[in-house]
Parts: sequence; structure tokens; C-alpha cells
Amino acid sequence: MSTPVVWLLGDQDAGALVGASLQSATGVAALAWAVLSAPRGPSGADAADEAHRTGAAEARDGGRAQSGVRRPRGRGGRRARAVRTGSATATGPDSVANSGIEPG
Repeated sequence: MSTPVVWLLGDQDAGALVGASLQSATGVAALAWAVLSAPRGPSGADAADEAHRTGAAEARDGGRAQSGVRRPRGRGGRRARAVRTGSATATGPDSVANSGIEPG
């Protein structure tokens, strides 16, 4: 910020003025981008784990099929919601399928 001020208050030839203007505009644009791209919505305990309109999932031979919400350990305090999830099918020993909400 000090360089454009020195250029404008010192020798004001065309090159210095253009350079100061570009540097200032870049700083303002970067600040605007940072403010406008900041994440919005709930975070932390207010956030929810959600699944909406998922497709079908199938697990075989010890696999895991998940078309709903599987919550990682330690995140049990958050809200969870599963809406119109697809079917989940498990075939074979030790296979697991879930189309709703599964605690971690």
C-alpha cells in the first residue's frame, strides 16, 4: 500500500500512475474476492450431515454399501438427515448396506 502512495505523492509520471492504479485495483479485487468467497452457512455443531436423492449402492463379499449418511466417530452431536435415498444391498459374508443414517 505504501508504494502507490509514494508514487502518487512523488513524481507523478504516467508509468508510476498506471502502476499505482493497477496495484491498488489488484488489492481491492483480492479483498473483495476473499470476502465474497468466504464459506457461508452453518458450521461446527450447527452443521448437519445430509444425503438427498442418492442412487443405489451395492456391496459384495465383505464390502460396504452406503447410499445414506455414515457418520464418522466423534461427530455424533451433529444433526443428520437422509431424504429419498437410493436402495442399498449387501450380498455375501461380512457385507454391510445402509440407506439411512449409520453412526460411525
